[in-house]
Amino acid sequence: MNQGQRTLKSRIYLTELVQTYIVKALHAARQWRVQLIRNWLYKYSSWGVASLFLVGVSLSIVMAACSPRNIDNTSNPGAASQSNVTLTFVSYSVTSAAYQQIIPKFIEQWKKEHNQNVTFNQSYDGSGSQTLAVIDGKEADVVHLSLALDINKLVQAGFIQPGWEKEAPNNAIVTKSVNAIAIREGNPKNIKTWADLARDGVNVVTPDPRTSGGARWNFLTLWGSVTKTGKNENQAIDFTSKVYNNAPLLPKTARNATELFFNDNKGDVLLNYENEMILSVQNGKKISYVVPDINISIDNPVAVVDKNVDKHGTRSVAEAFIKFLYTPDSQREFTKLGFRPVDLTITKEVEGKFPKIKTIFKAEDLGGWDEIQKKFFDEGAIFDKIRAKKS
Repeated sequence: MNQGQRTLKSRIYLTELVQTYIVKALHAARQWRVQLIRNWLYKYSSWGVASLFLVGVSLSIVMAACSPRNIDNTSNPGAASQSNVTLTFVSYSVTSAAYQQIIPKFIEQWKKEHNQNVTFNQSYDGSGSQTLAVIDGKEADVVHLSLALDINKLVQAGFIQPGWEKEAPNNAIVTKSVNAIAIREGNPKNIKTWADLARDGVNVVTPDPRTSGGARWNFLTLWGSVTKTGKNENQAIDFTSKVYNNAPLLPKTARNATELFFNDNKGDVLLNYENEMILSVQNGKKISYVVPDINISIDNPVAVVDKNVDKHGTRSVAEAFIKFLYTPDSQREFTKLGFRPVDLTITKEVEGKFPKIKTIFKAEDLGGWDEIQKKFFDEGAIFDKIRAKKS
């Protein structure tokens, strides 16, 4: 949080504190004045009851005009009611199952600690699509997106202040996973490694990197499986081109890809997050999958949308919600649904649940997201050239 934001929050706090003392003083004065008037009226006037009623009405009007809800909150015009608050939460599609467990727990805790009701407006879609939606007017207070690149776009658009990575633990990475390959029963195509996806006759299902954060992770995993094992970029281009030539459909989101593979029985293999595979098994789908031991750390960040929380007056509850996501209770919920925990304590608790990765690399090892975007996903960059070859 920058100095300007801290100053704004301090001004808001002082304003509310002054308002509280003003109201208390007015309340005490009213009690004294009512008692004084009551004594005078009943002593000197046969109209005591009626007059007292009129005085009470007048004082009520004065108090209402001076109450905190009616004092001009120019420093925070979007201040939320003390009785309830609405938080708009936007995330990428595959997190929805976890948040159905986490959000009610946060609502209960906030109510207990603050005696205030929190209502969530929730939205789940492809990470790239969600980013554009926020820029186009979806007034998210908190975003949990698939990749830091999407949050950086919100920074560039003026919705989030630079330095957001330092506003939450673990550089604001709240969930993580790796990539996996779902295979058909019996593994008829004998898929074991990323290299097997480039073979002739293997039909691959993977989302579209232009709309899905998960799809970008898939692409980077394929690329890194070549460049991080001693081969050059020309070999990486050749390999990824073959894989995408085997992908006739590119669904919008990772969740869409999962549904296409399992529900519509499309494709021989599905590239997706490991957590999506685990969740599919939990939901009763009879699937098999492999987690290659050369893999990428899929790091998913969370951030307060500064522009919107200051407009809505929801900063305190938004920051508390993000903090809640790092608690052991929340991290256990993420882990139950297949995410690898970012909390070391929970990591030890679930040791053995996840396959070990022999060689793991990060987006930073490929140049960081700004460089990745420019090199691979900008218009006319490597991914577009690969798709152009296909058509």
